[in-house]
Amino acid sequence: MNIIKRNGERESFAIEKIKKALTLANSEISLKNQVTKKIINEIAEEIQEFCKNKKKSQNVEIIQDQIELALMKRGAFELAKHYIEYRLEHKQLRDAYGTLMEGLEVKLGAKDVQNQNANLDEHSFGGRIGEASSFINKQFALNYCMSEKAKNNHLNNEIYIHDLDHYVLGDHNCLSIPFDKLLAEGFKTRQVDIRPAGSLSSALQLVAVIFQLQSLQQFGGVSATHLDWTLVPYVRKSFYKHYKDGLKYLENSYEIIGSKETPIDDFVYKKNAKVYGYAIDMVIRECHQGVEALYHNLNSLQSRSGNQLPFSSVNYGTCTLPEGRIIIREMLNVSIEGLGPHHQTSIFPCGIFQYMKGVNDKPGTPNYDMYQLALKSTSQRLYPNYANVDWSGNAGYDRNDPKTYFSTMGCRTANSFDINAEPGTNPQTKDGRGNICPTTIILPTLAMEADRDVEKFMVLLDQKIHEAKDMLIERFEYICSQSPKSAKFMYENGTMLGYHPQEGIRSALKHGTLAIGQLGLAETLELLIGTNQCHPEGMELAKRIEQLFKDRCAEFKNEYKLNFGVYYTPAENLCYTAMNKFKSKYGVIENVSDRDYFTNSIHVPVWEKVNIFEKIDIESQLTGYSSAGCITYGELDATSIHNIEAVEKIVNYAMDHDIPYFAINVPNDQCSCCGYEGEIGGNTCPQCGSENIKRLRRVTGYLTGDYKTAFNKGKQEETEDRVKHTGVKVE
Repeated sequence: MNIIKRNGERESFAIEKIKKALTLANSEISLKNQVTKKIINEIAEEIQEFCKNKKKSQNVEIIQDQIELALMKRGAFELAKHYIEYRLEHKQLRDAYGTLMEGLEVKLGAKDVQNQNANLDEHSFGGRIGEASSFINKQFALNYCMSEKAKNNHLNNEIYIHDLDHYVLGDHNCLSIPFDKLLAEGFKTRQVDIRPAGSLSSALQLVAVIFQLQSLQQFGGVSATHLDWTLVPYVRKSFYKHYKDGLKYLENSYEIIGSKETPIDDFVYKKNAKVYGYAIDMVIRECHQGVEALYHNLNSLQSRSGNQLPFSSVNYGTCTLPEGRIIIREMLNVSIEGLGPHHQTSIFPCGIFQYMKGVNDKPGTPNYDMYQLALKSTSQRLYPNYANVDWSGNAGYDRNDPKTYFSTMGCRTANSFDINAEPGTNPQTKDGRGNICPTTIILPTLAMEADRDVEKFMVLLDQKIHEAKDMLIERFEYICSQSPKSAKFMYENGTMLGYHPQEGIRSALKHGTLAIGQLGLAETLELLIGTNQCHPEGMELAKRIEQLFKDRCAEFKNEYKLNFGVYYTPAENLCYTAMNKFKSKYGVIENVSDRDYFTNSIHVPVWEKVNIFEKIDIESQLTGYSSAGCITYGELDATSIHNIEAVEKIVNYAMDHDIPYFAINVPNDQCSCCGYEGEIGGNTCPQCGSENIKRLRRVTGYLTGDYKTAFNKGKQEETEDRVKHTGVKVE
């Protein structure tokens, strides 16, 4: 006599298994309600007889149903209840296992590619194993690493937990790397100790290496906050070497002039014009080649899981020393030239030009020519973006200390005033700090749950901001519980500010930010009052909402002595997944869920027909509420390549209106066959007729490959909906 197992296999009926299961269940209920061994044997024999009398083999589920009936018939209700609960629990475990296996099959086979991260190739071997691992980690994190409140907020599309797959690991998000320290002192890796950089070329090589190493200690972006200042000593070292060579080969002299620390414009060098000219030419050549190598390394060394490149960003533009100006110029020249045989636009690093009053903002300032070169690069290559060093939110920075200048980590993440700054240090220091973890409140969900009533919404939003704070503290404490051995490169080399081994890793993590983000302000305003922030009544409510975010984060910062901040979330994938969940629950609502994406944070919806100055006017009224990062974009057409004056006017306008971080999007289409560049309207190259067209667009603050293949469905639709912010006139 056989039974049919759940997997379809046949197995001999074993009466002892029934006796064993009932005996175990019986031992776990109250003593007064336990049944005798005789009754257990009777039930087992009854089930055996039941199976014998059937013409065909019975499956396990039918047999278990008969056991339950037999228990109930004998009045063994507590034992029956316990047996039913045990059966249900194991069914849930089997279902969960089945779901897990189905999910793994999809991820490992790349059967449902979602492009959740435009920097990750989900078709590749690395991408598939990364996605499979991510799938498991997310399930584990939800079930074993967080409170029920946090889990429910995430699953209910109310408060999103970013990088959920990394929650279980306990690593942090992003970091501004202290390159000054690492290049000057050297650093340790698992296999070898690295000496301090001895020349400009070696320094630039090490910058790429450090970006790679640090990116493996975390899940987010890595940045250099002032690379032009950082590399000044190494320009001097290389110049000294080239000058010595010039004396040797041009003057047949072995005289020692200057030192490795002597500024390159020192009179001691300039008195020999011939040798000086040679050394300048050689150091510029070395710089150009070194920056080219840096760009190639950061676009080719796929060191992260899923064949990802590190999300790298480089801030520069304020160093007025001749050494720093060489760095700025060659960073921009390489950006303009592009990479590869067809001179393609570089994806990484994200270039960020630091716009600073009195330094590079207008004619007559020392680095105005660098600003002009930056504008040329932006109009052709989309990079650099522009960081406003004099932004009001960075008040208290030291003009004599570049480590305190406003900088970002590419997508928009930024470090604000550090409430835990060490005594004697400037709280606006950026190096060695980053975002520890972010959450995002899905505003449209709250609007619907509040019955589209403004006052109910504000009460619910306040509650959810407090819950987001609790969720961040919960995750922060989990991250702090990790061993420093989990990120040896970071803690051994002090890449994160303030680490004291005797105090544990919390001593470093407390300097980072805990970000409370938001998604879909425009759609929320539509739900609540029927208009968005482009109109006065919408802006009034928008400011009230943002003020609540700002006030609560300030309160949390002072109460918990942690750097809480308002974050205007990039939502690269979330804009799409949150909308899908919203639609499944609330359906399609005009001007709210009639697209496949939510509008990022406080942005003007991409379909609104406003010119660039109007867009800046609107968003500049809201960006000041954010302390943990935001960005404003302008969409221009391809003609901007030939109109640098217009681009300058736009950037100046944004900076004058206290926009902290600004980027310009221009169409960047390129034929992969002949290298033709420009806005390609159709499906074929106008020069060679090829259909192999790469269409580069910005996602979040970064560029990330051809949007037709790299972006998810929602982001693709958002990209295609983008209105050109035309109407720029140069007076």
